[in-house]
Amino acid sequence: MLKAFRIAPDALTPLPQGAPLTEAHWIDLHDPTPEETAALRELGFDVPTLADMEEIEISNRLYKTGEIEVLTVALPGLDKGNARRFAPVAFLLSPQRMLTVRYHAPRSFDTFPSHAATSSAGCSSHLHLFLGLIEEIVARIADLLEGEGRALDAASRRLFNDDGETEDLLEEMLRTVGQRGEELANHRHALLTLERALTTFQLNLSSKAPGALKALLKARTRDIQSLVVHADFLTGRVAHVTDVILGMINLEQSDANRILSVVAVLFLPPTLVASIYGMNFQVLPGVNHPQGWLIATGLMAASAIGTYLYFKWKRWL
Repeated sequence: MLKAFRIAPDALTPLPQGAPLTEAHWIDLHDPTPEETAALRELGFDVPTLADMEEIEISNRLYKTGEIEVLTVALPGLDKGNARRFAPVAFLLSPQRMLTVRYHAPRSFDTFPSHAATSSAGCSSHLHLFLGLIEEIVARIADLLEGEGRALDAASRRLFNDDGETEDLLEEMLRTVGQRGEELANHRHALLTLERALTTFQLNLSSKAPGALKALLKARTRDIQSLVVHADFLTGRVAHVTDVILGMINLEQSDANRILSVVAVLFLPPTLVASIYGMNFQVLPGVNHPQGWLIATGLMAASAIGTYLYFKWKRWL
């Protein structure tokens, strides 16, 4: 799907139906078709495939071909089934316009057209649109990080309350916190790819570029660095909460093992008495007594009760 926008006075407006793409300042390409790829090739854009964008080698993610600069970053979004996905997005910057290529749906690309005029970068040129879109993406990742922080707050409150948790609930919390850790790792990776892309953009920025553009670029870089620090802080919280959950699971398992051990020890003295009176000897105290079985039963009960009282005195129960 292809969406094209042009810069109107103080606004970013969709390109009218049937207007040539040469009038567009921003072209957003989502799951490009062969026809759309061919149309953009006529404008000088070589649309990268998903395999090209997923290539890890840095030369395939950040490079310049002719007058077109290609910057590939990894962003969170939704796939066709509305499932959360983390995938690459390519920014292709030519002297006249910006092309974005993506194969999933980051929310920022849908919200930015209505926010372009009110962003700190404005929409006076396609380079300002690029920095404005980066600002929208960074704000979206900041919202996601705050959501992860609130989820960790809820897990911490539930973990440290006085109600206690069963082992099954603790295991459920462990999976939830682990998922939060995975999401944080993805968000941090997205921020690092954005920072690297802006560094490359700055290196290729013309010395004749307006000072305001350079100031905006510097501000976006600082925003990303601040969010990286915040993501590291939240990752530390994930590790802390995970350690506490594992500790509580170990405590519950230790309590269960202790109870089983105590029950086994309680039955050891009665077992000893029963073993003695079960010996095949003719001469045993009380064997021929009419109430011998009551004497043996009393000894077993007394030994069990005595062991129990001793454990209570030692506070092992």
